[in-house]
Amino acid sequence: MIIKSVNLETVCGITSKIPDNQLSEFAFAGKSNVGKSSLINALMNRKSYARTSSQPGKTQTINFYNINDEVYLVDLPGYGYAKVSQSEKEKWGRMIESYLKKSKVLRQVFLLVDIRHEPGANDKQMYEWIVHNGYRPIIIATKADKIKRSQLQKQLKLIREGLGLEKSDVMIPFSAETKQGREEIWEYLEGADQPGENELSSE
Repeated sequence: MIIKSVNLETVCGITSKIPDNQLSEFAFAGKSNVGKSSLINALMNRKSYARTSSQPGKTQTINFYNINDEVYLVDLPGYGYAKVSQSEKEKWGRMIESYLKKSKVLRQVFLLVDIRHEPGANDKQMYEWIVHNGYRPIIIATKADKIKRSQLQKQLKLIREGLGLEKSDVMIPFSAETKQGREEIWEYLEGADQPGENELSSE
């Protein structure tokens, strides 16, 4: 997709109402410091539009980026950061779950995991949570430039086994530095014109 316009249209906090958008939404979930903002910036072809922070866990809102008045990229709060209180984590969890259940135009959820490490308990929980809410997430293995090319398949297998993925589940290696995987992700964004399963059952 040729990016003509980018607009941070809606920022939802814990008490905010989920916007009733008409354009398709694509949500991005991932542990704090996994490179989610860097990925979204790369997809938007912007260097620093999505908020990046040297302090993991700082993103406490759901951010809706309107791209070309055609689709929304939805940045969900990062999870798993130790310095955030348990009560705060639970609030964020409820906020994310509310969005997954209530959005009528959410087409696909992307789950980001660090390609260098085996998925942690928080990653597994988020994967199961997304599936429970009616979506088969596309896994994005970030920071692919941080490993040797010869290690790629080994690390992808580690993630696939760690999350308990099915053979049909899609996984895309990605690097914000080299833009590896960017076009492949956009192919899924542009090709996903069917509603998510829970859109059909949402109230």
